[in-house]
Amino acid sequence: MMAGLLALVVVLCLINIGWGQEAPYRIHTLFSVECQNYFDWQTVGLVHSFRKSGQPGPITRLLSCTDEEKKSYRGMDLAPTFEVPSMSRHPRTGDWYPAINKPAGVVHWLKHSKDAQNVDWVVILDADMIIRGPILPWEIGAEKGRPVAAYYGYLVGCDNILAKLHTKNPELCDKVGGLLAMHIDDLRALAPMWLSKTEEVREDTAHWSTNITGDIYGKGWISEMYGYSFGAAEVGLRHKINDNLMIYPGYIPREGVEPILMHYGLPFSVGNWSFSKLEHHEDDIVYDCGRLFPEPPFPREVKAMEPDKHKLRGLFLNLECINTLNQGLIIQHTAFGCPKPKWSKYLSFLKSKHFAELTLPKGLTPKSLQIMETHVQEHINEDKPANLPTKITKIHTLFSTECSTYFDWQTVGLMHSFGLSGQPGNITRLLSCTEEDLKKYKGHDLAPTHYVPSMSRHPLTGDWYPAINKPAAVLHWLNHVKTDAEFIVILDADMIMRGPITPWEFKAAKGKPVSTPYDYLIGCDNELAKLHTSHPEACDKVGGVIIMHIDDLRKFALLWLHKTEEVRADTAHYGKNITGDIYETGWISEMYGYSFGAAELKLQHVISREIMIYPGYAPEPGVKYRVFHYGLDFGVGNWSFDKANWRDVDLVNNCWAKFPDPPETLEADQTNEETYQRDLLSIECGKTLNEALQSHHERRRCGDLRISSRVPPPPDMEIVDEVKFERSDNRSEKVVDPLLPSESSQTFLDFRFWMIFLWASSVLGFGVVMMVILRGKRQKKRGKKSRSVSSRGEFKENLGNR
Repeated sequence: MMAGLLALVVVLCLINIGWGQEAPYRIHTLFSVECQNYFDWQTVGLVHSFRKSGQPGPITRLLSCTDEEKKSYRGMDLAPTFEVPSMSRHPRTGDWYPAINKPAGVVHWLKHSKDAQNVDWVVILDADMIIRGPILPWEIGAEKGRPVAAYYGYLVGCDNILAKLHTKNPELCDKVGGLLAMHIDDLRALAPMWLSKTEEVREDTAHWSTNITGDIYGKGWISEMYGYSFGAAEVGLRHKINDNLMIYPGYIPREGVEPILMHYGLPFSVGNWSFSKLEHHEDDIVYDCGRLFPEPPFPREVKAMEPDKHKLRGLFLNLECINTLNQGLIIQHTAFGCPKPKWSKYLSFLKSKHFAELTLPKGLTPKSLQIMETHVQEHINEDKPANLPTKITKIHTLFSTECSTYFDWQTVGLMHSFGLSGQPGNITRLLSCTEEDLKKYKGHDLAPTHYVPSMSRHPLTGDWYPAINKPAAVLHWLNHVKTDAEFIVILDADMIMRGPITPWEFKAAKGKPVSTPYDYLIGCDNELAKLHTSHPEACDKVGGVIIMHIDDLRKFALLWLHKTEEVRADTAHYGKNITGDIYETGWISEMYGYSFGAAELKLQHVISREIMIYPGYAPEPGVKYRVFHYGLDFGVGNWSFDKANWRDVDLVNNCWAKFPDPPETLEADQTNEETYQRDLLSIECGKTLNEALQSHHERRRCGDLRISSRVPPPPDMEIVDEVKFERSDNRSEKVVDPLLPSESSQTFLDFRFWMIFLWASSVLGFGVVMMVILRGKRQKKRGKKSRSVSSRGEFKENLGNR
């Protein structure tokens, strides 16, 4: 084992010799932590990866501790350290906000460290990061006055009142963080303002809400991030924003991109194995000899379970992250003088030449260097697609929901998949609620949200038609939100994103929106279109996914709403033979409102069948669909899923609630390739929804997932407590409420009483039976002892037949 460790040290030395050549500029790497076990294991991982990566120059940990904390702190030797005063408890306001230690630590380092006097460039990282290759500011495009940073798209406060309140230059506010590569002169100008603006935003409690900041907790926890963005805007620093250098494990890197930094701030998984840093908040794993984080699958096992090479890249990054953390712990335990750990296959792998080769420093690729401000390749040749954008094309994604648990679990699914898809730009939920709904609504933090008045009950006609909220909400958003997006992508809540939906790939343009086919809208071919649009020939049967230029949407949105009202009021033409609506209730009036409104403006769509698919449908060979639309029921074998069956089940607010697990891929129908691919897509959709719920519950810091946790059974399973809901076709269906909410507690207690009663009865009955048997045996002993062998054989045979 010691020989293996020696080989690992030699490899690390060779890496540093090969990659750690003298840099043309003096560079220093900083990261900020506190005196806690939580930061100690992150420190071990980051410093270990720093050495493996060949990052030039020194690294310094800015350690914020109170005098009381330092008395018992064990980790002073974990990294080169510069001690800074703790501001976790603000000396003036008394506010508890440990994140402020980051800018406070940088300010203190600049003022008091000799290293700060002998440096040209500074790279600032978070502790929960793994470095995969050298981060050289001059190579990734940083210039004096133009730092490079990673993209933090959820900082929506750069687009609204928050920026206007906290900086004189809101137009310079950049949504950045995570990785910061900056000239020392820029950092000297920025740092005091970074600290000041952090304090300012932190004290602005009136503007902490999710829809203003993007903070899903609405607790002002990301004030430090806004402090950075507003401070940079205040001193006139405009960033070069790169969304390719850093990746969250769990995400899939874009084609041709090699990230050089991993930020494990979110939970991630490989098969049945998962890791979340929040589960190790008090973990003293650094000081517990021989203990590592739970070992993940081996690379060859993952390769066997995932045929898609694109997804496999993402899974291998997950493995690399946790394996690098564990390798760092092994080396740290050895440095502490821990006894040699017991041999295992996993330890052998971590110390092997093979793993060392897998984690050699990664170099930058041309696509890794692509900054968001250009989105253009410098050398375009004839082999490249002609539809690449020649300048930045900003995109904003919208989806519409209402204040109900039914839309909440759909929101969780869509938001989770949005984060994994690589979709550029931001996303906003358009939440339509009555004032009464809002008073009791719990899902404010599920997504960046724009609140709109509900039109479910039409204010003029009194008609109950919730679908009208979609065009009404889009119109409200356009009238109340300032956006610099050039294209808007509009989705439904019951969708799962599988990849980016971009205007340049699907050839959207001004005057040429893109959408997916809704062939059942036969009203575009008959008198319905002639009645409701002056250009029936321009009516397109489309819906689901919409990509539209912002200028077209501004002209179109009001028509979409008006035409929806018009079609909805035309009850004389609800017939199936006219509309294609199988329920003949006018339920798809909003879809016709869209088609007729677009026809009025002669917006002819590019209709793509390669964007969206319904799970349960057979895919076209070779098509990489970007969206699942699970609006219809689908299944694999005995497992099935119908969103309508989960209308009244609260999966979001009940810890660890999820849908019945879909089958494994091995259970897909392999009769032919078409059915096999169909089943694989259905399984993927079901698994993604459950993964989204799992991540949601982890973010909520639910308690331990115990075997006894209640999980919703399939809707057809009989159970004591059940509720009813009305489907759009007016058929009453039963759905189980397996989570037993508070109002069902009495039912549960009654059920438990009867279970105890039955158990007691069974024990008593068993005792009576045993008494009868024993009594019978005693009577037999008093009987004839001369019973024949044949009689005994006959008795045994009869007993055996009972």
